[in-house]
Amino acid sequence: MSDYKDKYEMVIGLEVHAQLKTQTKIFGREGCEFGKNPNTETGPVTLAFPGVLPVLNKECVNKAILTGLALHSTIPDVCKFDRKQYFYPDLPKGYQISQYDEPICQGGWIQISNKKIGITRAHLEEDAGKLVHAGASGLYGSSYSLVDLNRAGTPLLEIVSEPDMRSPEEAREYVETLRNILKYIGVCDGNLEEGSMRADANISIRPIGQKEFGTRAEIKNVNSFRALVRALEYEFVRQAEILEEGGKVIQETRLWDDNSGITSSMRGKEDAHDYRYFPEPDLMPLKISREWVEEIKRSMPELPDEKKERYIKSGLTEYDADVIVNQIEMALYFDKLLEKNVDAKTASNFLMGEVAAYLKEEKITIEDSKLTVDNFAKLLELLKKGTISNNIAKSLVIEILKTGEDAEALVEKKGLSVISDESSILPIIKRIIESNPEQVAAYKGGKDKLFGFFVGQAMKETKGRANPQMLNKLLKDELSK
Repeated sequence: MSDYKDKYEMVIGLEVHAQLKTQTKIFGREGCEFGKNPNTETGPVTLAFPGVLPVLNKECVNKAILTGLALHSTIPDVCKFDRKQYFYPDLPKGYQISQYDEPICQGGWIQISNKKIGITRAHLEEDAGKLVHAGASGLYGSSYSLVDLNRAGTPLLEIVSEPDMRSPEEAREYVETLRNILKYIGVCDGNLEEGSMRADANISIRPIGQKEFGTRAEIKNVNSFRALVRALEYEFVRQAEILEEGGKVIQETRLWDDNSGITSSMRGKEDAHDYRYFPEPDLMPLKISREWVEEIKRSMPELPDEKKERYIKSGLTEYDADVIVNQIEMALYFDKLLEKNVDAKTASNFLMGEVAAYLKEEKITIEDSKLTVDNFAKLLELLKKGTISNNIAKSLVIEILKTGEDAEALVEKKGLSVISDESSILPIIKRIIESNPEQVAAYKGGKDKLFGFFVGQAMKETKGRANPQMLNKLLKDELSK
């Protein structure tokens, strides 16, 4: 890629399909829970029985409006549904109900670290089913395909960006930011592995300085952030090599193979007229009152950027705030901690350090651990009062994560409270000084770094329980004699 980046510029736009968190499908009563046995979440509407009519799920509309407000989109007074004509075995009707020229969300933007990425539109539509290809292939082999219609009719919100991104890193940040917004407002779980959020990438390249866009290719089957970056990097080089050889990039849909790390041609890229859109005759245009929009606006939860700003004001660095905000379960937990009036910076240090490491190792979320908010707040309060040291708190938080034992009871049972009694610490210091005459002489001779040696010996003797401030003061006094 580096061979061409000084000559060509990427132009990237993304189409993100977000599955809305509803109990039933967008036009039918069937459920849409992931992981059910094949073809068990189906019904007359999904299977396109003769004479059945679609009925719009109001909760899908609510979630679409909420998303539009979070993305700074305009919610029109009227939107309508359209038939998108194409045939595929997992699309029983032979067409998809979608939105074309009058979508529910128009315009908008998302802020990433260095710029705003424009939103063209966001529209409601139904998902298709899933084909499972199996068996051998070849002249004498036997191959077949199975269809699972559980996903057919699942409500989707397709969010289309402007072609404002100029690098794979910007594209990744855009999708991560969008995913975070959708999770925070509760409209989509953002699970790329289960397919509840999918991104198709449109990429073209042009000589640096040229205003006109090049011919774009659409990349499908991108199901992770890493795959998105790799696919865009590969496609940039492929298109650049075509142009360098005097060829022309053709408009097409390409499939990303994560194992081989390449894209391959899937089909010619369709334009809107290829789908023969026309208004869906079985659904009336949808009128959206301003009162409806305002009611949904009042239910808007705190968005990631707002939460980040609040965390910074509470004492976190921008980096710390970013880390916590980007993990919604951790952020919600952190909010409950702040309600207990704990020190924000101390709490975030533990969450991002010992707690995060334990959760990663155990492959669980903080909600699955035994560290309750109340108990963690107790531990942080013991640390703040000086009852326990920072090192002891670090070891205790791991034990509480595993057992859920009460912090105060654990400190009492193990006898871990900090020793702040001068009469208890001083004899230990004197004994260490008497036992290490060579180190004492070297320290007094100018090797100041040896002070850490004496601190370490004292902490070892007290099992980390000595009050650090008192220990340092007493040591300096004794070593200066």
